[in-house]
Amino acid sequence: MKLRDTLSLAFRTVRSNRLRTGITVAIIAFGIMALVGINTAIDAMKQKFMESFSAMGANGFTIHFREWNMGFDRSSVKSEKKGQRKLKKSNAGKPITKNQAETFEERFKYPAKISLTMFGVPDGVVSLGDKKTNPTVRVYGGDPNWVDLNGYNVVAGRNLNDLDVQSGRNVCVLGSDLAARFFGSDPNRPVEKVIRVNGLPFRVVGVLDSKGSTLGMSWDNMILTSYNNVRRFFNSNPNASFSILVKVTDVRTIDGAIDQAEGILRPIRQLAVTEDNNFYIDKSDSGVAMLMRNLSFITLSAVLIGVITLVGAAVGLMNIMLVSVTERTKEIGLIKAIGGRQRNVRQQFLFESVLISLIGAGFGVVLGVIVGNSFSLILHTGFVVPWAWLLGGIVLCTIVGLLAGLYPSLKASKLNPIEALRYE
Repeated sequence: MKLRDTLSLAFRTVRSNRLRTGITVAIIAFGIMALVGINTAIDAMKQKFMESFSAMGANGFTIHFREWNMGFDRSSVKSEKKGQRKLKKSNAGKPITKNQAETFEERFKYPAKISLTMFGVPDGVVSLGDKKTNPTVRVYGGDPNWVDLNGYNVVAGRNLNDLDVQSGRNVCVLGSDLAARFFGSDPNRPVEKVIRVNGLPFRVVGVLDSKGSTLGMSWDNMILTSYNNVRRFFNSNPNASFSILVKVTDVRTIDGAIDQAEGILRPIRQLAVTEDNNFYIDKSDSGVAMLMRNLSFITLSAVLIGVITLVGAAVGLMNIMLVSVTERTKEIGLIKAIGGRQRNVRQQFLFESVLISLIGAGFGVVLGVIVGNSFSLILHTGFVVPWAWLLGGIVLCTIVGLLAGLYPSLKASKLNPIEALRYE
């Protein structure tokens, strides 16, 4: 028998046993769909995270008074610390005050942009006339550099200026969600209008461009005012602290900027030479690195789910092939009687097994890409095709087909043709 004849016979056999083939294909397809679908969704999440957390770029860092962990393990993220010194108890956990932040800004002479920021409230209520938002508006306090260093652009009106910050007058810059909710699609309409934030009147001086959302949280449902206003009206927490954002002009100079920032802030924070830092410096890519690491655990889980499903499919496929050997014993005897060799019989059953696996892989890949990209539609990212996982899934299914068909094909090829022809 020629190879072409063996392939043709294998294809006809698979097509004639549609029910058994369909069940096995479905099991394999679900395994590959889980593998490809979850990893497609993870790729979409990674893409969204990269867009959301790269606002400052690789050339920025942030100074906090305590470790910023977002609820995740930071053990794999590089900490910008110098040595293992004893932490001064009197300074441990102390917030960065306004005076300390402003002193740092005055003394830091590195070629970089600096923004002093203080978070207000996560549950602000904005109202205009009889319209009112849910208590989900985030209020930020910043300065003229806050917009640039957080990846926003002013599309109408103006940004905050130094006079706004120093005088603490009630002015604000609106996020695009709030502007659209109260004033429609024209970004110029809110400018110079007066709105109320938690009952306090604020004059709108500018509107920000849309930045999108991450995991259901909109970056545009927010208000920016001066940090002095936040201190007066929106933050009564005695442990409230300033954060300092720094963005250097050249990414190659960021390590030098971090060293200088640490050297300037240590005496401001009243630290002795032998004491550890009571503040933390995070590079802009630290959040991405942390999230990518935690997403890798989800990837591993997806691989395990896919492999376990495929192992079950391999057992089912092997059982089907063994049943097929028993049912087609006479056919095998006839093939050998007319000159077929053991190799031809082995090839036929291996081809059938691999063909069933590849059909399942084809359906699984298509379903996985569709399921994964339905998640990317929610995140508003582009169409994602995880080519590595697609190829990996096909290769994995080929291996599953070979392993599942190996024993049945060997058993079939060793049948005695005389006994096979007499089999009932």
